[in-house]
Amino acid sequence: MPYKWKTPPAPKSASELQLWPHQSLPPKGFAAFIGATFVLIMIPLFPLIGSVVLWGVLPFLLLAVGGVWLALERSHRNAQILEVLKLSGETAHLVRHNPRGPAQEWDCNIYWAQVEMHKKDGPVPHYVTLRGEGREVEIGAFLSEEERISLYDDLLRGLAQTRG
Repeated sequence: MPYKWKTPPAPKSASELQLWPHQSLPPKGFAAFIGATFVLIMIPLFPLIGSVVLWGVLPFLLLAVGGVWLALERSHRNAQILEVLKLSGETAHLVRHNPRGPAQEWDCNIYWAQVEMHKKDGPVPHYVTLRGEGREVEIGAFLSEEERISLYDDLLRGLAQTRG
């Protein structure tokens, strides 16, 4: 599950929840995929070794491998989102670290914080938000539908336990 309680909720104590998008391609898998793509693209070139045609085709095949590498790298960078919800004492504090741009923050008195689920009204089904201090902020919008449902239940329990 792409979220976990770093410090579990307990009555009248601090707790921290971290959320991140699922990334199905780890760094070792990235290297293996690029290597396999390179090898598979080079197989048709073996009959051309020693001919002038090899030098005409080779740059385009290398550009194709470079294009795949750049696309995967950009996708990986765009998924570098981290949301951290800290529940402590009398404060609920949410920070969203974006891949580019400044972090976004939200604070609220923990006793006024409300977790809401918008089953059909949000940009995604089962959209989870936190409301308090006159603002409503999304949390975990990058999670799958089942994960958002689970997150909603965990947030309700976490707020109730932290409030004591």
